[in-house]
Amino acid sequence: MNQPQPIAIAPHRIHPETKPGYVHLKVASLESQLTFYQQALGLRLHWRKDNSAGLGAGGPDFVRLTEIPGARRYRGVTGIYHFAILFSNRYELARAIARLFALRWPNSPTDHILTKTTYLEDPEGNTIELYCESPEDGIFAVEGGEFIARRADGSPSDGREPLDLDALFSHLGESESFDAPVPLETRIGHFHLHVSNMDETRRYYHDLLGFDDMGIGRRYRMGMVSAGGYHHHIGYNTWQGEGAPPPPPDALGLEHISFIFPNPQAWQDFMARLEELQLPFEQTAEGVLLKDPSRNGLLFQKP
Repeated sequence: MNQPQPIAIAPHRIHPETKPGYVHLKVASLESQLTFYQQALGLRLHWRKDNSAGLGAGGPDFVRLTEIPGARRYRGVTGIYHFAILFSNRYELARAIARLFALRWPNSPTDHILTKTTYLEDPEGNTIELYCESPEDGIFAVEGGEFIARRADGSPSDGREPLDLDALFSHLGESESFDAPVPLETRIGHFHLHVSNMDETRRYYHDLLGFDDMGIGRRYRMGMVSAGGYHHHIGYNTWQGEGAPPPPPDALGLEHISFIFPNPQAWQDFMARLEELQLPFEQTAEGVLLKDPSRNGLLFQKP
């Protein structure tokens, strides 16, 4: 199986089993968003209190929503580009895409070779990726500062081909039900952020926080970092413009993303690193909240 390799591993490497936790979004209508995330995506409502709610697959939350009165969408600012829900296999991804088709919800099935995916937007314009891993089909990575994709037989691909839905849907039975909730093993796979500066972002996540540098495609103005050599846990780009400002407080979209450590020792090592660097953070009931150089919120949860 093909897996991209890190361009660089940080001297103070974050624990390789650190995983994405949840995305917290600010929304205009909690009610309509809850309907969408349950009906179109098959997420379970875990809890609801006042103007907030948490959803997922029945275990930890991986989507949280908070209604902000009078909030609106801003363009040309930093924040979330998309968040990605990871399915355990092609069968579950096929069910997820078939559910969208049954609801006639617009989406864009795409073959990244290394992953099979589709993209869609929720009712308020937040972009979501639904995907499963397919490393047996080839690789999608950064080599020499360029994004490359190669099929398993060595033939090139642009990594953005239309997904072969006939092949994907062949995993489904004739009387398949598409309205059942997503299975428990479903989780957040990665986040992709709008940032204001590529080099500052790489330094913060790689040099300071210790994520592996999975490469920067300068021509695409996009980079990737991860824990443990995964193809990416955070993608970042300057597609909103170099020097893009953070959104104002009344903006729809990102409140913060989160990561979870695998054990207490990993948490203690990370906190020691923050103290050594004297990086500012806010203590919360869940862990510590940081802001990256583009003012994107980043919560590290206690294990």
